[in-house]
Amino acid sequence: MGMPNGVTVYKWPHKHEPDADSVAHEMEQFGFRSYDLQTVPAWFERSRHSHDEEEIRGAVDGVITFHFDEGPVTLEAGDILVIPEGVAHEVKTHNASTFSAYKGSRSGERKVTEHGDGSGSVEDLAAQRGSS
Repeated sequence: MGMPNGVTVYKWPHKHEPDADSVAHEMEQFGFRSYDLQTVPAWFERSRHSHDEEEIRGAVDGVITFHFDEGPVTLEAGDILVIPEGVAHEVKTHNASTFSAYKGSRSGERKVTEHGDGSGSVEDLAAQRGSS
């Protein structure tokens, strides 16, 4: 499924449950390099940001919604999301479950431009863990 902003979602094509290994294998065919397997907490919210190069997410477990100006895109386990460079979005878990996904880019590096306060970023989550 593609959106006018170039965002594309690939639904899980197999008749078995996705897991970290099978999602990683599926992502390899897209030519991206993963740099993180991240789990975010229930009711997670990530402030508006964009990536400085094309970005990929490979959902391993749970459900989450990416909010683009053109509308929301909900990912569930096994789905792969490709976000073009510079497309701003917010991310929210609208449920009481955690969500896990691989994050990657063509270079294998994370390059982010914040459009908000940076809440929910890797750095923000690390700071929260450090203070609890």
